[in-house]
Amino acid sequence: MSKVPYEVYTEEVEALSVLSPEGKIVNPDKVPDLTDDQLKEIMYRMVFTRTWDDRAVNLGRQGRLGFYAPVSGQEATMVGSVYALEKEDFVCPGYRDMPQLVWHGLPLYQAFLYSRGHQEGGRIPEGVNVLMPQIIIGAQILHAMGIAMGFKLKKQKQVAIAYTGDGGSSEGDFYEGLNYAGAYKLPVIFFVQNNGYAITTPFAKQTAALSIAHKAVSAGITGVQIDGMDVFAVITAVREAAERARNGEGATLIEALTYRFRPHSMSDDTSKYRTKDEEGIWSEKDPIARLAKYLAEKGLWTDEDTERVREEAKAKVNEEIKKAEKTEKMTVNGLIDSMFETTPHDLEEQKADFK
Repeated sequence: MSKVPYEVYTEEVEALSVLSPEGKIVNPDKVPDLTDDQLKEIMYRMVFTRTWDDRAVNLGRQGRLGFYAPVSGQEATMVGSVYALEKEDFVCPGYRDMPQLVWHGLPLYQAFLYSRGHQEGGRIPEGVNVLMPQIIIGAQILHAMGIAMGFKLKKQKQVAIAYTGDGGSSEGDFYEGLNYAGAYKLPVIFFVQNNGYAITTPFAKQTAALSIAHKAVSAGITGVQIDGMDVFAVITAVREAAERARNGEGATLIEALTYRFRPHSMSDDTSKYRTKDEEGIWSEKDPIARLAKYLAEKGLWTDEDTERVREEAKAKVNEEIKKAEKTEKMTVNGLIDSMFETTPHDLEEQKADFK
């Protein structure tokens, strides 16, 4: 019998942490190898993402976006995980994971078009290895598993990554994906952003398991838990998982303990199920603040840099939303024609009816 990732899986796991909330290195052996320019780029992306999130929330309130799922607080998991991958790797997101798509190559205006329900939002540019966000909870787990199977059959050194929240780990697709990936040793990473709540349901009511990471045991794959507010822990864990995948060592389940500062969606009211004390504790772990402290100590970042990026992000968001709004409106005939290279006869009849 092969050895499972944990010898005694009834014991709690310890979350990997590298950078403390005070901006100090607490695990020198796990510090990712990053140049000064790379560190500044990661910080840039995190500040940009939060500013974009602030603006997108307001755009949604103005009716200029459709459904939008806030992300503030999860910048370390979103930015760090994609930064740790290669351009050739494939990203399979849930509906909250737009930052990963954009930082992996999807134009921002197309992210806005997706939110507005426009088909052009899903027309992925050539060479951008992403799927559009999956609305069905957990379905992206199976998509990533299938893509990884393709990589293995073709003997390609690529990795697929699927993102979901803690609620997604309660879906049947989650267990099916893990089991299949374990049985076939697929090059896939299952990345769970454990925000503590599946909308209003606290994690303790979702499962009797001590952690989501423990669930890797049943699938025979590697399972790790990390501090999801620590971008260094995220990058290290994903890099290690990707290396295992490329070396033929199979899948990894990463549970990132994180906290979203905003509601689940703009129709959600967190005051119904979260306390101010809880929110205060997590705000002290802010992923952007802790990286800023670390970079400031190294002389790589200032408050002026943060403000500069915020202004750049505001300008970029304004530019991209205007581009989305100028995109030609959808038509029924255009939607039908976009489905097939040659439109079938029965759909041509439908088009005629619409005329």
